[in-house]
Amino acid sequence: MPDATPSSAELAAEPIVFVVDDDLSVRESLEMLIAAGGWRSAIFDSANAFLTAPPPSTPSCLLLDVNMPDLNGLDLQGMVTSSSVRMPIIFISGYRDVPATVRALKAGAMDFLTKPLNSTELLGAIRSALARSEELRREDDAQERLQRLYDALTPREREIMVRMTKGLLNKQIAYELGISEITVKAHRGRLMKKMGARSLPELMKMAARLRIDGDPDT
Repeated sequence: MPDATPSSAELAAEPIVFVVDDDLSVRESLEMLIAAGGWRSAIFDSANAFLTAPPPSTPSCLLLDVNMPDLNGLDLQGMVTSSSVRMPIIFISGYRDVPATVRALKAGAMDFLTKPLNSTELLGAIRSALARSEELRREDDAQERLQRLYDALTPREREIMVRMTKGLLNKQIAYELGISEITVKAHRGRLMKKMGARSLPELMKMAARLRIDGDPDT
């Protein structure tokens, strides 16, 4: 029979659920529930311990207790959301705290659940959070690819792209840059091909995603 043990590559591709809670019994029950749901988990007893862990390379979400000593859950949420890692957060709390709930949700938390946790509700929340994480990773990958395409343009092609997305005609671009209209057309064709843009509106959308606002050096 073939070996059913997942390879290291397969294991690395599996989603992971991070848990930060200072209650040992809660950590143990969540670890078992997450395993029953078919996911890997990484368990931490404090926010500071979580912060020392390397950033995930796979879809992930964070189950986060609100009230913890030292750094509380809401403060940790602020640190996570201000970092480069876009990780969906599900808050868990021993009681319904309306101000904390409002603050957490306004700051982007996907859910706010109270203990004792309903396993079906929690598993559904985790599933939704991991699906959102997968979407975010695809968005990030697409953005990185687009940035690489733009970075591969020559300085002149960037100058022309900026002016194209401002709506200037070839002759206007040629006048501004002090080059011939034929040269502008040649650069324009090459940059469209390099960016993979099939039309000017598509190129303008790319420029918006790159936040090119008219500065050729952006």
